[in-house]
Amino acid sequence: MEEEIRAELESNGFSIGGSIGGASPGDAAQILSTLLTYCINYKMSPADLVSNWEVYYLNRQLDGLKIESQYLDGFLSHLQNEVKDRLIQEETNLHVYSSNDVEMLLSSTHTEEEGFLDTPGKIQERPHGESSNSELTPLTTERPSSSRVAKTNGDRITPFAQRVNKFTQQYVLTSDNATSVQNKHEDETTEDEVIKRIQPSQRCSLQVQRSQPEPGCRFMYDRIEDRFNYLEDRIRKSGSLFSASGLFGEPADATLASEEKMFSVGMVICDGEGRLNEKSILLQGSVEHSRGQRVRLDLKDLDHFSLFPGQVVGIEGHNPSGHCFVASKLIDSIPISVDTQLPSAKKQAVDSENHQNSDTGILSRVLSLVIAAGPYTTTDNLFFEPLQELLSYACRKQPQLLILMGPFIDSDHPDIKKGTVDQSFHDIFHFEILRKIQDFTQYLGNTVRVILIPSVRDAHHDFVFPQPAFDLNLPEDTTHQITCLANPSLFSSNEIHFGCCTVDVLKQLSGEEISRKPPGGKPGDRIGRLATHILKQQSYYPLYPPALGVPLDFSLAKEALEISSAPDVLLLPSDLAPFVKVLPLGEGSDDQKRFICVNPGRLAKGIGGGTFVELYYNEDTDRTNASIIRI
Repeated sequence: MEEEIRAELESNGFSIGGSIGGASPGDAAQILSTLLTYCINYKMSPADLVSNWEVYYLNRQLDGLKIESQYLDGFLSHLQNEVKDRLIQEETNLHVYSSNDVEMLLSSTHTEEEGFLDTPGKIQERPHGESSNSELTPLTTERPSSSRVAKTNGDRITPFAQRVNKFTQQYVLTSDNATSVQNKHEDETTEDEVIKRIQPSQRCSLQVQRSQPEPGCRFMYDRIEDRFNYLEDRIRKSGSLFSASGLFGEPADATLASEEKMFSVGMVICDGEGRLNEKSILLQGSVEHSRGQRVRLDLKDLDHFSLFPGQVVGIEGHNPSGHCFVASKLIDSIPISVDTQLPSAKKQAVDSENHQNSDTGILSRVLSLVIAAGPYTTTDNLFFEPLQELLSYACRKQPQLLILMGPFIDSDHPDIKKGTVDQSFHDIFHFEILRKIQDFTQYLGNTVRVILIPSVRDAHHDFVFPQPAFDLNLPEDTTHQITCLANPSLFSSNEIHFGCCTVDVLKQLSGEEISRKPPGGKPGDRIGRLATHILKQQSYYPLYPPALGVPLDFSLAKEALEISSAPDVLLLPSDLAPFVKVLPLGEGSDDQKRFICVNPGRLAKGIGGGTFVELYYNEDTDRTNASIIRI
C-alpha cells in the first residue's frame, strides 16, 4: 500500500522528501510508513489521504511540493480535526469534550477568565433551587423547528446546564437606597406567584427620540463625497460650538507660521498606516479655516492628554515654522450648545397608559430594568439556553423594561460559519428567539416592555452601520410591548434618557488610543475615559478610519451617529470585561453632569454562561443601584 500512496502523490505532483538539508531513502521510507499509519488509523484510501494533504498544503501555504518529515505532526492534527468535524456533523447527539469542559465540570468554583472592572462588591448567591424553565410557561406547544433539534435539546445535558454559581452578583453599584431596594426584591421573590400576578408593577413609558436609519433604507451607496462631507461637517460644527461657548476665540489656521498664540480646531489624524504615536500625530483643519490642510502636532509641553484617530479637539499654541504646531493646551470635549434640545420624540410604542406616570410625580424618573447583550446561545449548540434562563429570571423579577441587544444570530457562531444549520437565519430568529420573547411578554402581561436592538454581527440582518431596526410583523397584542430600535438609537423611558450602540466601540478605541498621564499622577480609569470620549465627541462612533469589520456608511452616519444631548444611561456592550460606572462629563468639577455607562458583557461566552445587568434607576445617578449578574 505504500507504493500506492507514493504513486498517488506523484500523480498529483507531490514527492517524498526528508528532513531539512536533504533527503535519504531512509527518510522517505519513514515518511511513507507514517502516511500508511494515517491511512489505517483513519480508514482512508491513498486517494483520500492525498486529497487531505492537498488541502493542508494549500491552507498552510507550504513551500515546494515535497512532503517533509517536519510537516507530519501538523498534518496529523489536520486529519484529527477533519475526523472530529465529520463525526459532529453525522452524530448530532455527540459532544466532543475539551479541557475547558472538564475543568468546568470538575471544579467546584467556576471562575471567569476575564476579571471584572472595579473592585467587586459583596458577592451574593441567591437561592434558585427551582428549575430555571419552570417560571416561563410556553404558550406555544409546536415549533416549526425540526424534531431532531427538539429531541436533542430535551435529551442532551450541555456544559451550560452544568455550570455553577448561577445568578450570583459579581459587582454591585450601591447607593443610599440600595438596601431597601434589594429587600423589596427579596420580598417579591418569596411571594406566591398568584399574589405577584395580582400586584403587577407599573407600566413604564417609552418614547423614541432617534432611531435611524429606517428599515428598508438604501445602503452601500456612499461616495467619496459623502465621506468628505461627514468629516468636514464634524470639524466645522465643532469649531462653531467652540466659538459659541464664549470661552475661545474664532478658530485660526494652524498651518500658518506665527509666533503669536492661537486657537485652532481640527481632527486628529495618523501620519501613516500604522498605529497612532506621539511622533505621527497630525491635525486636519476644516476647509473653511485651513483649506483642509494638515499640520504636525508637537505635544511635548502637555503633561497629560488622551488622543485617538478621528477625535475632534481644540488646540491652543503657536506654529513658529509653519510645519509644526506646538500645543500648550488641548481641549478634547466639544462644548454643548446652550439651545441643544433632545430630538422631538416619535410616539412609537406609546399609548394612553404611559401618561399615568406623569400624574404620580414621585415615579416620573424611577425605572427597573434588565439589560443583556448577545450572543444568546453557547458555541456548542443553537439551543439558546442562556436566553431562556434570562427570560426565566426576568419572570421572577418582573422588571418594567427588558433591553436585549444583538447579536441574536451571531455570524461568528461555529454552526453559522460552517452553514450546517437546517433552517434559515430568519427562521432561527423567529422560532428560537422571538417566540420565546413573545411567550415572556404574554406571560407577564402589559406591565413589561421589551426593546430589541440589532448588531452588525447579526447574520439575519442588514450588514451596515448605522443599522436599521428589525422589521418584524408582530401580532397586534404584542406590538405595544416589543419595540425594535436602530443601532445606534436614543430613547427615553419614564423620562430617563438612554443611548445605545452595539458596535464594540470601546474595544476599538482601546486599541487606537494613546495617552499620557501627569508626572507622579495615579493611573486613571482607562475604560471610563474611553466611554467618556463618546459623549465628549458627541458621536456614537468618533473613530476614523473605522476599525476593520465595521461597515460604516457615511451617507447614513451624519444624523444617526450624532449625540445632541448627553443621556442619563449609556449602553455600550463590549467584549471587554463587564462594568457599570458612574462617570462625569468633565474633569475636576463635582457639580458637572454625570451619567451611567453600562457594559453588560456577553450573555454567552464560549460553551459557558456570561453576564447581564440588573439596574434600578431612582431619580438620578446618586440614588441608583445596579448589579452585574452571572447567568
